[in-house]
Amino acid sequence: MAHIPTPQGRVAVLGETGWIRYSVIIIPYHQALAQAHGQRSMQPLSLAVMASLFYIGAASWQGLTLIRRVPPRATLVRSLAVLGLLCHLPLAASLLARGDSLLPGFSTSAVLASGLAVLVLLIASFVKPVLNVATGLLPLAGLTLLLAAGLPSPERGAGMTPGIALHALSSALAFALLAIAAIQAVLLGIQNQALRHHHIRGVVQSLPPLTTMERILFELIWAGMILLTLSIVSGFLFLDNMFAQHLAHKSILSLAAWVIFATLLFSHHRLGWRGMRAVRWTLGGCLVLAMAYFGSKFVLEILLNRG
Repeated sequence: MAHIPTPQGRVAVLGETGWIRYSVIIIPYHQALAQAHGQRSMQPLSLAVMASLFYIGAASWQGLTLIRRVPPRATLVRSLAVLGLLCHLPLAASLLARGDSLLPGFSTSAVLASGLAVLVLLIASFVKPVLNVATGLLPLAGLTLLLAAGLPSPERGAGMTPGIALHALSSALAFALLAIAAIQAVLLGIQNQALRHHHIRGVVQSLPPLTTMERILFELIWAGMILLTLSIVSGFLFLDNMFAQHLAHKSILSLAAWVIFATLLFSHHRLGWRGMRAVRWTLGGCLVLAMAYFGSKFVLEILLNRG
């Protein structure tokens, strides 16, 4: 048996057993470990790219439908979005399986919330005319995946308790519903402005009636508010201190978003708020909520590297 050095620190083992001659390339442990890590890191990126392509395809067709360049193909849009979601969900599951010790990190929260938003939109589109929201939501979900695939993975911790899991899931679902509401509000604003200026062609013709658009917007906000309330209550119940230093920004901004949406719902019911005022309050509340869920995590984990 002979050991022959090869380039890159490898060793070729040549030998003979009976009538069989063999050669084996031995790779040093650190090189094998690096190759395995590279293969694992390529898989999430590949899934993220595939999901993004499916999402962009679905959003592009729906966008062209909105401007009346192609006929509506709801089945095509849903099918492409489902294919994207099938690539999206394994990424969310793998990040959750790493088991952060307290709450999901920035990349995990972003991937989970965007995946839930796509799932909720697809389910809701069978009973409500909300598929136009896919024009804005799906590209954002794809971009979230691509960004998350390039961010550091969370460290494995002790895992979440059931109470913390309830808090995290209700938070992600609340943000998903209110993000859909925000894009619905943008479409409502475009429709409102077009009708105000007597533009009745193009996008306006592709959207449901204004009263239907407003009704769907407030239904989404009500559903999101119920989940946001559950998220806040479960946080107070199951977290040791909602106003600890690393949670204070999230808690304060989440409560501020709750107040904004509660004010909007009350004023819509009692004072008749609607139209552009409802659009502005919806977008403002969603912006504050996004800052609550992702702002402090982005600063701590990405900018300051304190994940």
